[in-house]
Amino acid sequence: MSSTTDNLKGLANEAVGNVKQAAGSVTGNDKLVAEGKAQELKGEAQKTVGDVKDGAKSLADKITGR
Repeated sequence: MSSTTDNLKGLANEAVGNVKQAAGSVTGNDKLVAEGKAQELKGEAQKTVGDVKDGAKSLADKITGR
């Protein structure tokens, strides 16, 4: 996956996770809140992977003079 794809999927997972958490809080569904938090954390991890890929590419470009 490209860094852009990782970042976009991460943002989407964070958004869906936040919606699940809000819906779970409103309805008193603790399981939905937990699922939402897990999905939000997954999104944060995906975004971090994308950021690391960007950093690695930038470093490689500097080393190779691109």
